[in-house]
Amino acid sequence: MAYTSSTLAPLRHDTYRAIWFASLSSNFGGLIQAVGAAWMMTTITASEDMVALVQTSTALPIMLFSLISGALADNYDRRRVMLTAQCLMLTVSGLLTACALLGWITPWLLLFFTFLIGCGTALNNPSWQASVGDMVPRADLPGAVTLNSMGFNITRSVGPAIGGAIVAAAGAAAAFAVNTLSYLPLIYALSRWRPNTPVSTLPREALASAIFAGLRYVSMSPNLEKVLVRGLIFGIGASSILALLPVVALDLVAGGPLTYGFMLGAFGIGAIGGAVLNAKLRQVLSSEIIIRLAFTGFALSAVIAAFSPSAVLTSAGLLVAGACWVSALSLFNTIVQLSTPRWVVGRALSLYQTVTFGGIAGGSWLWGVAADRYGVADALLMSSVVMLLGIAIGLRFSMPAFASLNLDPLNRFTAPALSLDITPRSGPIVIHVDYEIADADLAEFMALMGERRRIRIRDGARHWALMRDLENPGLWTESYHTPTWVEYIRHNQRRTQADAENIDRLRALHRGEGPPHVHRMIERQAIPPDNDVFHQTPIDLHH
Repeated sequence: MAYTSSTLAPLRHDTYRAIWFASLSSNFGGLIQAVGAAWMMTTITASEDMVALVQTSTALPIMLFSLISGALADNYDRRRVMLTAQCLMLTVSGLLTACALLGWITPWLLLFFTFLIGCGTALNNPSWQASVGDMVPRADLPGAVTLNSMGFNITRSVGPAIGGAIVAAAGAAAAFAVNTLSYLPLIYALSRWRPNTPVSTLPREALASAIFAGLRYVSMSPNLEKVLVRGLIFGIGASSILALLPVVALDLVAGGPLTYGFMLGAFGIGAIGGAVLNAKLRQVLSSEIIIRLAFTGFALSAVIAAFSPSAVLTSAGLLVAGACWVSALSLFNTIVQLSTPRWVVGRALSLYQTVTFGGIAGGSWLWGVAADRYGVADALLMSSVVMLLGIAIGLRFSMPAFASLNLDPLNRFTAPALSLDITPRSGPIVIHVDYEIADADLAEFMALMGERRRIRIRDGARHWALMRDLENPGLWTESYHTPTWVEYIRHNQRRTQADAENIDRLRALHRGEGPPHVHRMIERQAIPPDNDVFHQTPIDLHH
């Protein structure tokens, strides 16, 4: 599939354009709020650890709750989920503003409010990112993911500087008030969106089952595992600069809130540059080379920040860090989306966010503790070593090529007519598929069955096995279970166009008349459990 080379191409689509511009307002307010919260913490406590925890308190909910949010994104109306999240953050931001105006803010209360705002972000993000594929065609998806990062970093380039000016002129409460108002345009844009959501003929998955299905899918997808490992290391290492930047501005370059805001602005400008160059970079460099450059650039920026006494020089390093930040995270996000079908994309993205933001949250705390114990400069140097370690790990977990599988539904399955009257919840269901395979084709058959096992388990099958008939060695039987009949239907509807090659090659190897024979059976106990002989009334031997 050919991807659009222009980063701005997704803005041709009305819905995406409206929500993207509304998101600019929300991101703008969020960054102003972040400046206000970080700077307020420096004024109400002398602990560098508590300052770093401001970022942790925002990132931690994303790590804790994203899996649940991803399951909600895949099983409920994503627009309604996003509206709920935006209204939650609007309410919390209003309460934070009121408490700041009344002088009630303490370090732990500030962390509590930022944690709640992080909960709203955790609820919103999987639905928002999964919805991008509903707003733009697949060819524009990489550009839309990059454009999302660009939009955030456009606001990052000016928002923190303006936030610093607002904090310096009117206090942190004013920054919180601006953030409260910034949610309104996005709430309005979402309320006007009418997505064309396909109607499912199956009942909604239970939350626990949906979460497990997402974990299972990711665990059986090698491309996604590589993204998770590299995203975790990147989150841990890259978190140092943003977590410790208020202290860098205050102590290493002897600045104030305006200096901090301008430094964040430099990071944002670098990120915009990285977003603009992203499409070109993907055309000339492999995914692994882009990620290695991102790790290297962040390590260099951390070293500059550790040794530089100049806000100008530190800001120059932050330009590089910003470009590396958006290049790495947008590439991770794009690979996840292009490697995942629509039925599970919210959960895959949420797991990616859980791991990456878990690294950011844990790294922010780690570098805050290191700064308290060893000093800010040494903590930054330690984080640069972690970033170099991320390059070395690429030798084992190299990023997959930037390519796309056709993950549209295969739509070949038709539920069979049954002679036995069962309900959707009836089960367990046992499936046997018989193949007649010539000896000359055994090596290819076994290789294809290895891939078939991964596909089956990925899509929800249990107890997969491959058996060979001892009396008729040419007869092979594939066996697997599903908990209920509806889960059997769901399992088959999850097949994608990319799976068709495996299915067609196996059918071509089959030597029997007609296609491989499928036996669909429901498992039954020969003796009901409540009548089991071991539960009968014991015989009294004393009479």
